[in-house]
Amino acid sequence: MATQKPIYSAATNQLQHPVIYLLIILLLVACQPPSTHTEKNVSRDFQQWRHYGGDPGNSHYSALAQVNRSNVADLALAWSYNSAKQQAISATSELQINPIIVNGILYGRSPQYNVFALHADTGKELWTRPTDTEPVGLSFMRGLSYWQDVRQQQQRILLTTSHYLLAIDANTGQPISDFGDNGKVDLRAGLGRDINKISVYAPSPGVIFEDLIIIGTAVNETFGAAPGDIRAYNTLTGKLVWRFHTLPHEGEFGYDSWPTDHWQTGGGANAWAGLSVDHARAVVYAPTGSATPDFNGSTRKGNNLFANTILALDARTGERRWHYQTVHHDLWDRDLSSAPTLATISDQGKQQDVVVQASKQGVLYLLDRDSGKPIFPIAEVPTPASPIPGEYASPTQPQVTLPEPFTRQAFTPDMITDINPEAHAYVKAQYDAAAPFAYFRPPGLQSSILFPGFYGGANWGGGAYDPETNLYYINAMEDANLINMVALELANDNHSDQGQLIFKQHCSGCHGDQLQGFYPYAPALSDISLTGNKSEAMAIVQSGKGRMMPFNYLSNDEQSQVVDYLFSLSESLLLSPSSKTSNPIEPASTNNNTPTTPTETAYVFGGYSPFVDQRYYPAVKPPWGTLNAINLATGKRQWQVTLGEYAELIAEGIAPTGTRNYGGPVVTAGGLLIIAASSDEKLRIFDKSTGELLWQYQLPNAGYATPSTYEINGIQYIAISCGGGKLGTAAGDQYLAFAIPNSSQ
Repeated sequence: MATQKPIYSAATNQLQHPVIYLLIILLLVACQPPSTHTEKNVSRDFQQWRHYGGDPGNSHYSALAQVNRSNVADLALAWSYNSAKQQAISATSELQINPIIVNGILYGRSPQYNVFALHADTGKELWTRPTDTEPVGLSFMRGLSYWQDVRQQQQRILLTTSHYLLAIDANTGQPISDFGDNGKVDLRAGLGRDINKISVYAPSPGVIFEDLIIIGTAVNETFGAAPGDIRAYNTLTGKLVWRFHTLPHEGEFGYDSWPTDHWQTGGGANAWAGLSVDHARAVVYAPTGSATPDFNGSTRKGNNLFANTILALDARTGERRWHYQTVHHDLWDRDLSSAPTLATISDQGKQQDVVVQASKQGVLYLLDRDSGKPIFPIAEVPTPASPIPGEYASPTQPQVTLPEPFTRQAFTPDMITDINPEAHAYVKAQYDAAAPFAYFRPPGLQSSILFPGFYGGANWGGGAYDPETNLYYINAMEDANLINMVALELANDNHSDQGQLIFKQHCSGCHGDQLQGFYPYAPALSDISLTGNKSEAMAIVQSGKGRMMPFNYLSNDEQSQVVDYLFSLSESLLLSPSSKTSNPIEPASTNNNTPTTPTETAYVFGGYSPFVDQRYYPAVKPPWGTLNAINLATGKRQWQVTLGEYAELIAEGIAPTGTRNYGGPVVTAGGLLIIAASSDEKLRIFDKSTGELLWQYQLPNAGYATPSTYEINGIQYIAISCGGGKLGTAAGDQYLAFAIPNSSQ
């Protein structure tokens, strides 16, 4: 196989005695007392994969070494499993499962939300069960949680579907009827809102601590969103044990970082990306996202604790131990988008337990696990003011000094794409029309460049930590977006104007103010008046579809107004296609004989506009997708290679650029770094020391998921779910497992 050379390399800075260090860690782990509540050994079990991310600390590490540098070329498909059976797979399905493996059984889910159990060495099905809960929008999921009692008499799988937390018997798949309300807990309940008017779900599985499952949720990102409470439920009964208000109530710490009583109407600050837990410390670490609405903070003046924050909470009580906010008053959708990694850095004979948090900004936040204090200095640097009336952007933002960033941190003119002259000219025209790039420039009426873009940097796949070397591995996207706000002059009593306002506030961010969509993330709706009907559109608004959450918090009249506006705008665009511009237009209306006088100005988000060339490739020079190794002890980047390629660009003589990517890596004691994630639908294995490509396999569909690795009967397996469905790739349902033939010891 041709060697892939690193695009960045630094002098190796290994630990002087990595083997001794690993033995010490394993000895310390072995000496920890067992839990009196749940599993006999809650320490990291590096030979199974019983947790999302591999272990409670989300290290993505395996001590297995049967598959290694010397024999990985012999890795072959061991089995495959079609999880959908004969059921149709929605084109919008996004199966992103990191399967868990416990006692030789692999647990996963299908695109239809069914749960299944397989013999992990053969792929033979043990059982499969529907969840008996109708999915509502957002057809993707990332994992499951396993719990057993101290006597190992009960084994349960805990998972979510739609807005429900479910418990099923791990041996049969049957619902646990005495958990919650007949086997399920409604995650919308207890948030202080009408449960029929909010959307709440959990794409990432909860973490298990003793007899608790601790979980965060995802919510809408516009007006009317639910608050992002972090909650702990009893794994036996489903009863709520504690909650932490990420929107502080009166008298709670952080309350004064919001307008008075904002918690009663505000939303977001939610931990959708997953959690990590330190069993020895009895602490759960939670990364939160932005407050809502994402890009307009005029109703939430202040720094907005605990949005965009790394939280350390007492796992038994939910009491805050410490917090660190990574973005103040977020106006850029800078959610902390992956579960933190719990690592132990060894440097010059000293060890320090840390939290590693990857970010969309392309930097790592490295914090002491006990105090939350940064390991390396983080500066508060001045940032521009907002040009939008009524918006109060924070005058400063945190800026990481070390570890070194894993993406470029600015988009300068010399970085405009050069894959061909046409692409360069197309992008340069947009670049010149945008406001000059600035670190944390607030969005204004003029487009500005957000780099890295809305999706990172890093996203939900997170990173992998190698205790042998201090190296942290993270895949990244180097993509940009154009961001702007739109001013709307509206008359409150006009049906069409109100439909326009609702559409601009809740819909145009994804579908565009001219219904153009934002490929490959959201579809165009410009021809909906020809291809759809209003009753179907109303059903989607009410129930959601694919990545779109239901807009059940809108009244029936508001839903009708937005659908009427949508069809009216579509008709107008079809009649006058030349009128398409980036500015709001007044659609055709049956009720526009009497002029109305604007009574207010509303500023709404202009949309998730990708900054791309005429063929939808990123506007910035390659690399567009990378895999990075960072030494946590020194803060220095060790190496960087491209991740993924576009076959059509290779055919044009362009070197591998890397692709957009979703899903994380796994690092092993065998010297390997395993990752899929790329949109070219390949599973790759790299040398963890150098970034050299050692092996690759063409998957049936893209593996937008983190792999799992485990051992059964002396054989090491590597498993991946192949769900596709993102970035213009076809949706799939297969699970694949690989092993070295005849490798049983």
